[in-house]
Amino acid sequence: MKSKTYDLVTMAMFVALIAVGAYIKIPIPVCPFTLQYLFTMLAGLLLGARKGALSVAVYVLLGLIGLPIFTEGGGIGYVFVPTFGYLIGFIAGTFLTGYLAHKGKPTFVRILLSNLAGLAVVYAFGMVYLYLIKNLYLGSPIGIWPLILNCFLLAVPGDIVLSILGAFLAQRLIPILARRENTNE
Repeated sequence: MKSKTYDLVTMAMFVALIAVGAYIKIPIPVCPFTLQYLFTMLAGLLLGARKGALSVAVYVLLGLIGLPIFTEGGGIGYVFVPTFGYLIGFIAGTFLTGYLAHKGKPTFVRILLSNLAGLAVVYAFGMVYLYLIKNLYLGSPIGIWPLILNCFLLAVPGDIVLSILGAFLAQRLIPILARRENTNE
């Protein structure tokens, strides 16, 4: 059984990594490409569904209380930023990724498919939120085709590469972490 201290430290580490990942970005119109997805995915894969999702939720809460850790700052007003839906999606996607990856032996294919399922959840939350907030609240409408082009077609190739990288890393790190857990029982 892992110690509570170990859990808190690893969860805090992922909160910090996600914050750093927000500032490593490639500007794409409407939806910037960041490394947040890589770190949220790894949180689910390495910490498991609950602890990984909790780490991402803590990151989101810290940003909402005002720490400038999102790609465009922080604060409660960030809920009106069109890309806020991706942050919500990171929580759900991290949980799903961790849940699916740990349902059986962590093979590369299982982990990769788990990553892609989590990625689909992130995109679903993010794109729906962006469409709704721009069209119904901000008064700067976006059509379906520009939404798909800017928030999916331009961004998803990079996120698929991150999914592959995450599967590669997790397949190697999960057994190391499992050995550490077994030696601390």
